[in-house]
Amino acid sequence: MQISQLFSRLNNKKFSKLLTQTVALGLGAIVLFSTTNANAAEQVVLKYGTFQGQISVEELSQFTETGETTPTLRAYLQAAQQDPAVARKALKAPIKADAGFLNSLLSSWAGPILVNQIGEVVHPPAGELNQEALRSALSTSIQQNGEVTLLGAIQNYPNTSVELEGDRLISVYERLSSLAELL
Repeated sequence: MQISQLFSRLNNKKFSKLLTQTVALGLGAIVLFSTTNANAAEQVVLKYGTFQGQISVEELSQFTETGETTPTLRAYLQAAQQDPAVARKALKAPIKADAGFLNSLLSSWAGPILVNQIGEVVHPPAGELNQEALRSALSTSIQQNGEVTLLGAIQNYPNTSVELEGDRLISVYERLSSLAELL
């Protein structure tokens, strides 16, 4: 009887360890595959002059894709006296080109100029522009969509929060549109 009890205990310990490892592996896989862009921006601080409000990147993405505003975003746009159609156009206007070409452009002498232009509108909250972080966000956007957009820079910015300078949005959009025509 003692041998069978020892064998039973041994099997229970092995089974318990195997079960624990399997559960841990399963939970790790769920976390890994369910979190896309874990280091990407989640919140956007909209700034228009002295006005400032916070919305989620998801709300901004929905607005850009569908044109539908949430009550919060609608209130912010009204308070800032911003035309939603113009803001939407500026956020989604692409610089389209071959992904390799755009990545080469970012690495060339023109890269810092492009990054600085976008950095006038998209940057860390109350901080100086981090060129490498924005360049990384733009490169990720290019790999995903084959284009550069302000929304792509926001969605892929490697910080949990990012500021969007709404009063500069249109002027930067116009400069990027001019650049896009040259490409």
